[in-house]
Order: sequence, then C-alpha cells, then structure tokens
Amino acid sequence: MHRVMLLLGTSLMIALPSAGRGQQGRSDVATVEQQGIQPGDMIRLRIWREPEMSGQFQVDEGGLVIFPRIGEHQVLEETPSSLEALLLEEYLRYLRNPTIEITILRRVQVRGSVANPGLYPVDPTVTISDLIAIAGGVTANGKRDVVEVLRDGQKLTRMLNANTPISESPIRSGDQIYIPERSWLSRNAGVFVGAMSIAASMTIALVLR
Repeated sequence: MHRVMLLLGTSLMIALPSAGRGQQGRSDVATVEQQGIQPGDMIRLRIWREPEMSGQFQVDEGGLVIFPRIGEHQVLEETPSSLEALLLEEYLRYLRNPTIEITILRRVQVRGSVANPGLYPVDPTVTISDLIAIAGGVTANGKRDVVEVLRDGQKLTRMLNANTPISESPIRSGDQIYIPERSWLSRNAGVFVGAMSIAASMTIALVLR
C-alpha cells in the first residue's frame, strides 16, 4: 500500500506511485521557479498603490487566468519571474512605472484529524508542518507521526523532511494532506491497562482462594 509517512520534526516518507505510473521523477521536487505555474494554483498579484488591480486569481484547468484590466492570459508556460515580467509590460500600458509583485500559492486540502480541516492557499515557502499548523494542528485523536499525501485518490511516497518547503516537495495544488486517526487501543491505552490490571488482580485473588 502506498502511503506518506511524516515523522514530524524528523523525516517524511511519501509513498511513490508504482513504477508503471511514476514518471514524475525529479520534476516532483523542483522549486516553483523550475516547475512553473500549475493548474489550480493561485496567483497573488500586488501592484503598488493599485489595490483595485491587486488580489488573488486562480489558474483554471486550462492554465488561464483573468487579471484586472489586462484580461485573460495563459500562464502554464510561465515561471513566477517570467510572469512578473510579462505583467509588468502589460500594465505599463495603463500605469506609470508600476511596481509588481507575484506570489504563487499552492491550494492544498488538509483533512482528517486536524482542528480546522479545509482548503488552504499557501505560499510555497511554507513547510509541510507549518501547513498542518495552519489547519489548527493535529487533534488529540490524530496520529502525530504519520501523514498521508493523496493525489487523485492515490497515495504518494518520497523521503522528505517535515521542515521541507512546499515548493521543494511533490505537493502541488489539488493534493490532499490527510492526518489519520489513532487506533481505539492507542487512544484508550490507560483504560485498557487499567482493565487488564483489574482482571489480573481478580485472577490472583481467585487463585489465592
């Protein structure tokens, strides 16, 4: 079974797809600048002194984004740097000496035993453990040493570290981070040990009689 095991604070083992399906190779762990912009990403655009043109804009499945004033653009072939240069040139038609800042956000769903499960757009510099913290952290019933990463219903695997930035991990927009729940036995170890102690005491008492 393919699974991602994250040893929080130490290492993260993400289960890779089987050989027939795993063609992602090194591109999985490329930086955002190397990977380029992907479907599902959010583009945070900040134009100095132009709040009405600034905001967050989602990349659709075809790689299109609609920006204020300049309209629809295909961005899948762009990196953050190249897109920033492109938008600067476009906005020069409407603004005098615009200052533009582009940040690519990954949209990742955090599910399972976390306080606030949901879909989070996160800066790729955020680490995997930070993403879990943004979702409120692991609940009392959740496993603190295992994280599963799913894509299209399949689990992934690769050796990583909990402090690995999202940009340097295989995680991309549309993926799910899942925190499994601990077993009943591990959540009720005290009750189980107490019951076993009582049973043992009763056995001893019966033998002594």
